Amino acid sequence: MPRYALKVEYDGTGFAGWQRQADQPSVQGAIEAALARLEPRDHTIAAAGRTDAGVHARGQVAQCDMVKQWDPFRLSEALNHHLKPARVAIRDCAPVADDWHARFSALERRYLFRLLSRRAPCTMEAGQVWRVNNPLDLEAMRAGAAHLVGHHDFTTFRSSICQAASPVKTLDSLEITLAETDAGPEYQFRLAARSFLHNQVRSFVGTLERVGSGAWRPDRVKDALDARDRAACGPVCPPQGLYLMGVGYPEDPFAR
Repeated sequence: MPRYALKVEYDGTGFAGWQRQADQPSVQGAIEAALARLEPRDHTIAAAGRTDAGVHARGQVAQCDMVKQWDPFRLSEALNHHLKPARVAIRDCAPVADDWHARFSALERRYLFRLLSRRAPCTMEAGQVWRVNNPLDLEAMRAGAAHLVGHHDFTTFRSSICQAASPVKTLDSLEITLAETDAGPEYQFRLAARSFLHNQVRSFVGTLERVGSGAWRPDRVKDALDARDRAACGPVCPPQGLYLMGVGYPEDPFAR
């Protein structure tokens, strides 16, 4: 069965997450239903990461197996037609080897978290950012974030329901920038690692917001990390604002 890689973009608002749910809408379920319109049968696809409810993606990567050979462009166009009106789009499609896997072949996941600082409620950006009332100390957050980069036991920043075999991970980078947007000052957190624990990014951002607000000293982040205790974590921030931006592979399947 020919295998195809799909680059997927979606607005996570209104979805119970990536993973198929029996009684709730999911991104996986929407794509599998679209595939069944093209080749009527049960379809099961796999993705590089199972994003939670309310989390968005610009560059999620999934795989699908088809019975017949499809022109990649025609396959993506047909899927986009049948995905309407769901806020899910196939941005690219490419044939891959039978042993290529969207999850297990991946070497890197890249995330963006958007935090908007303003007192007025969000209108245009509602569901797309986490809004906080007050400005944050950018340099303090960068100092706190520096303690998280590298190879660590991230038990403190791991959800209690995380199913990963080990809390030990390597965070390759965590960069924080400030952008002056039309909506207001936006703090952008960009993170990269081979893989992440459940709720790890949201635990990082929620903790660093406490640093930026002045409630935590930057070195308290190191204390929390060293504690290896979930109770030492700061608040877990809400899912809106989190985006899976891209996935890295030994060879980019979408390179032309």
